[in-house]
Amino acid sequence: MTAGTLGGELFQGDRRALARGITLVESTRADDRDAADALLTEVMPATGRAIRIGISGSPGAGKSTLIEALGLHVVESGHRVAVLAVDPSSSRTGGSILGDKTRMEELSRHPAAFVRPSPAGTTLGGVARRTREAMLLCEAAGFDVVIVETVGVGQSETAVADMVDCFVLLIAPAGGDELQGIKRGIVELADLVVVNKADGPLEAVATATASDYGAALHLVRPRFAGWTPRVVLVSALEQRGIDGLWNTITDFRTALDGEPLTERRAEQARAWMRDELADSLLDRLHADARTAAAAAALEAEVAAGRLAPTTAARRLIGVFLGDR
Repeated sequence: MTAGTLGGELFQGDRRALARGITLVESTRADDRDAADALLTEVMPATGRAIRIGISGSPGAGKSTLIEALGLHVVESGHRVAVLAVDPSSSRTGGSILGDKTRMEELSRHPAAFVRPSPAGTTLGGVARRTREAMLLCEAAGFDVVIVETVGVGQSETAVADMVDCFVLLIAPAGGDELQGIKRGIVELADLVVVNKADGPLEAVATATASDYGAALHLVRPRFAGWTPRVVLVSALEQRGIDGLWNTITDFRTALDGEPLTERRAEQARAWMRDELADSLLDRLHADARTAAAAAALEAEVAAGRLAPTTAARRLIGVFLGDR
């Protein structure tokens, strides 16, 4: 199937075509890259109109439960929702469980929703290498709300903030040392903090946690002048507070609309190009036979302690560039 045919099916909202398109852009085969680039070029004019939401949080905070509850609320409001869920990959085998469609069973069956799990692979920051491309394909297929669920690995998981409009940090109550977290980078990037599990014996603790974060967020400099980060209290399990969460997200998007949104997305596009440039150069370096041969010898020197890793790296780059 040509990129043009696939693009035409995407524009019709065909979910199977969307799945095939994401598989194409995620492919690591060199012969798929041209087709993927052609598909992205074709769909670009039909993108940019969706609300892009990134949801991060520690494992056990209830991300999948929250996203299903939020997704069901949003589709019942007349929207079409795509969820791109990034699962951790094993550092030993490279495999991933990809169980998000099971955890979001009701949402994944809804005709106005699309749930796609993808492995993180070796990409750091809680997202997959081709998450940005997948977002564009979802928008081209007519999904006007795109949610990215990150791996959930900790405070360094900030890459998603550079590819979405609204970055949501999910907090579980009674996690310990709540206010210490305000000093760390991921909280400083959050446009919205959601305290989950406000039910049963944790309800009072969740309320106190939300109050603490609400006070502490006033000490954080907002990412743009039109919005002060807010705290929302929810119970994803009991589906309480979900309407308030969606209203807050739409308030944020309204505040961001216009020049701030244009500027944010332009900077994200520039960052995407820089990231792709770095990744592509590294791919080319690893694929170069002459560089690979030199790398083996240099690694032996480094392992034996006869050569500094920084010196070896510069020499390897010189080999790749043909300097020596």
